[in-house]
Amino acid sequence: MAHALSTGQDMPAGGEPPSQPPTMLGSPLAHRESRWRGQGYADITKLREIAAKHDRLSTRNQQRAARLQVRMEKLRHHATILREKSQNTLARIPDVQQEISQYNRDIEASTNRTHGIQVGSDVTNLQYRIRKLQQKIINFQHKSHGYEFSAARKTQKSAELKVKADHYLELSKLEEQEAKAYRERADRLQLATEGQLTSQLPPPPNAPPGGSGPA
Repeated sequence: MAHALSTGQDMPAGGEPPSQPPTMLGSPLAHRESRWRGQGYADITKLREIAAKHDRLSTRNQQRAARLQVRMEKLRHHATILREKSQNTLARIPDVQQEISQYNRDIEASTNRTHGIQVGSDVTNLQYRIRKLQQKIINFQHKSHGYEFSAARKTQKSAELKVKADHYLELSKLEEQEAKAYRERADRLQLATEGQLTSQLPPPPNAPPGGSGPA
């Protein structure tokens, strides 16, 4: 009788055995898994931050290269204009040479009339004009060479900027590859973390015996 009473006191109302307390919620394994998941998401965030940093560096290098390319185009344009000015300056020399030739013929005709004796102010005036025209040719040549020199300097500067622009483009490409690699690592880690979480989910409850619900 006493045994029955004691057994009845241990049994809850309804005669059902007491439910077992959950053993996994506060277990060390669950704690370690929670820490592992938190660390995994922290690593994913860190990888994506590094990828974003490399993206910013890639964009910055592209902007630097673009600014250099604009300067290159301006220098090339100015060099082209200077070369055109040089050619235009040289193109004026033949006309001056024709004037000199005409003056020389006039001097020769005047000398022939005087049997090789150069007399009169006309001949002296023509010789003076010839020397002035010869100096004019020299000035044209000097000016043309100055244009060519300036154009060559601008072309050289453009070539130097091209080397720098190519360097920045190469750096941009490398930074882009680094960003891509970090994003892929973050994606793989995220898939692994989510796959681990999915494998630890409890299975769905089985269908109740006796077939489906009421018809």
